[in-house]
Amino acid sequence: MTPSKIRQTMFKPSGPLSGKVRVPGDKSISHRALILSALAVGKSRIEGLLEGEDVLATAEALRSMGVTIDKNDDVWTVNGVGVGGLMQPETALEMGNSGTSTRLLMGLIAAHDISATFVGDASLSKRPMGRVIDPLSEMGADITARQTSDHKACLPLTVRGICPAVPLDYHLPVPSAQVKSAILFAGLNTPGITRVIEPVPTRDHSETMLKGFGADISTETDKDGIRTISVTGEADLSPQKIKVPGDPSSAAFPVVAALLVPGSDVIVENVGINPTRAGLFAVLQKMGGDIQLKKKRTVGGEPVADIHVRHSALNGIDVPADIAPTMIDEFPILFVAAALANGRTTTSGLHELRVKESDRLTQMAEGLAILGVDVTEKDDGLIINGSGGKALSVTQKKVTIKTALDHRIAMSFAIAGLVTKGGAPVDDMNPVETSFPGFENLLTELAAK
Repeated sequence: MTPSKIRQTMFKPSGPLSGKVRVPGDKSISHRALILSALAVGKSRIEGLLEGEDVLATAEALRSMGVTIDKNDDVWTVNGVGVGGLMQPETALEMGNSGTSTRLLMGLIAAHDISATFVGDASLSKRPMGRVIDPLSEMGADITARQTSDHKACLPLTVRGICPAVPLDYHLPVPSAQVKSAILFAGLNTPGITRVIEPVPTRDHSETMLKGFGADISTETDKDGIRTISVTGEADLSPQKIKVPGDPSSAAFPVVAALLVPGSDVIVENVGINPTRAGLFAVLQKMGGDIQLKKKRTVGGEPVADIHVRHSALNGIDVPADIAPTMIDEFPILFVAAALANGRTTTSGLHELRVKESDRLTQMAEGLAILGVDVTEKDDGLIINGSGGKALSVTQKKVTIKTALDHRIAMSFAIAGLVTKGGAPVDDMNPVETSFPGFENLLTELAAK
């Protein structure tokens, strides 16, 4: 993957935002739609697939393992090879910046009699992979990874799969939908029952889609709220027709923009509102945000709605730590909303943000400080004293806000720029292509109406 020229951008104050828009397809569902279609026997059709760089990395990796994937107009077709049918890739799998692609595909390969080397960009190569290496190794896979100076296992890494693998009962030490999904995907080609026990519920797209493809999968929740997800291998999956809803993580940006820019009235259509993903909208409503979910319906087993949002005076709150798994990717844009709120917003339990595409706590704290925000960085969260709706302003001359190659940091400060006095200079908008192609055009469209 050829590095793109750095694209520094100044995001300036905006007049009222209005109109109806749609955001790209859900990234989590898009990855899983491609992967499970590849493991079915026959042709699956996918509409609304996110065509960002992360999802395209998953598609290209599957092609290199013998899966035929084509696009005709807006419909993607996948000719699956069946569970156990993946072939040995001839070259390393290029993951770009996609941690999701890496972890989910590691699970697939772990239970196949093939091996693959994973490589990624500078940002991905810093992200720890130990949490997925440990359970897959227990299932019998042989995984070697580059060891950092602080003893973290990172890319490049090589997975040497085993068939048959060993079924596993695995208690997730830290909530992670990616680790859960990697184990379940390995379990599809493993004789017997593989179980994942999660103390805190995480996004459940894998379970929903596995059931839709015909896998023998069940979920039980005990009196303490601990969930056990069980999948029986060796599975036979049937091809499906899938419609991918709009990504709630992407919808978060126009939603917060409309809340913050005075006079705004925006509808974001066709957004997935799965309860394991919709925590941000509930938090914003608790802060006083005028957010209404309209035309609720179910598409392909996933709840979907149109989100109607109007400019609102927000109030700072203490964000409960237990809601973090339902909005873990949305905290950067929540921090921007908190920066304009009345009073103090506190967050905690966010250690996971330090091992995303960047250290999102540090990056957001540093960027907000450049915009004059009263922010305190803790080990597990931020404390933000909001401006009470007053426009933010760059406090230093000739300075840019660093994104650290993180698409969500870049988009969060782009939204912040709309509610500044003189604009927010963002050092590089190229990473946004990983998840939200057309992001800047969408903002222009909303401002022009």
